[in-house]
Amino acid sequence: MTKTNLFLDIHVIQTLPPANINRDDTGSPKTAQYGGVTRARVSSQSWKKAMRDYFISNGVGANVGTRSLDIVNYLATKIQALDDELTDEKALQSANETLNAAKIKTKDNRLKALFFLGSSQAEKLAQAAIDKVTDTKTLQSILKENPDIDIALFGRMVADDPFLNEDASAQVAHAISTHAVQTEFDFFTATDDLAAEDNAGAGMLGTIEYNSSTLYRYANVASHELLRQLGDKTTTINALKLFVESFVKSMPTGKINTFANQTLPSAVVVCLRSDRPVNVVNAFENPIKPDGGYVDNSIKQLENGLKATDCFLETPLTTLTLGMTEHNQPNFDALLSELDKVLADIL
Repeated sequence: MTKTNLFLDIHVIQTLPPANINRDDTGSPKTAQYGGVTRARVSSQSWKKAMRDYFISNGVGANVGTRSLDIVNYLATKIQALDDELTDEKALQSANETLNAAKIKTKDNRLKALFFLGSSQAEKLAQAAIDKVTDTKTLQSILKENPDIDIALFGRMVADDPFLNEDASAQVAHAISTHAVQTEFDFFTATDDLAAEDNAGAGMLGTIEYNSSTLYRYANVASHELLRQLGDKTTTINALKLFVESFVKSMPTGKINTFANQTLPSAVVVCLRSDRPVNVVNAFENPIKPDGGYVDNSIKQLENGLKATDCFLETPLTTLTLGMTEHNQPNFDALLSELDKVLADIL
């Protein structure tokens, strides 16, 4: 069995009730034209943010990074943790000097562009600041080595110095509904608790746009590339399992207090392939028609789409499923456990 390439594909069918988890600049739920009809859409950026938040909350022991304009203060805090005698002013000065020496431009104690800094990288950079290291190559090597899992998975771009860029080993597709949707409007009013008894008017009027949908969601990870980036087999396996777990269990938070759209997938398929990843969204190019709902027919179309790839691609090394019509794992924990075993054998 070749160990040169190993791609992890994950396919999900998930239904959302009335919701607006990812809206455009006008407040409308994002949509896309596909198969000649309007589909609900959730951008990849939206779900990747939810996944990164899941990493932070649930990735116990995981090496997770921070993306911010406020990296100067973040690094200054790390510096003071190593030398508590430094004043805030001195720590900020040291952080600025170290970042600028690494070719990361700062102004007024802030960066000019968002920067993704790993926690372990920040600690090593803080030690370099304490040690008065000013050599650019040395500082940049700290920023290239031992990337956090979210930097390795989702990448890092630095316009000022492409050397600090990190290619993403993961790809996340925009989720789209398997069927046509129509945006609806919720008209709401809010009452004034202290209004006079003879005032029957509302204190506030408004509308919120929403739709409901059954989504096809897809992502992949070039596992061999992630292994190269992280440099450790166990760390890579744990990162892949956390990626799958976060993709299944995370939820973007747009208008979530209004709609409480806290759903879970109806079906999950994880494939390990040695040739190339494959998104089977074309299985839904012909929109699903309502037949007592969309979920069952969407699952069947997902199965058909996966079978259709057999005439083009090699048979997957492993396929693990949950919620499909057959050959399912007993539960999600069992799926992750089996994925751990398979990855340990292949990587």
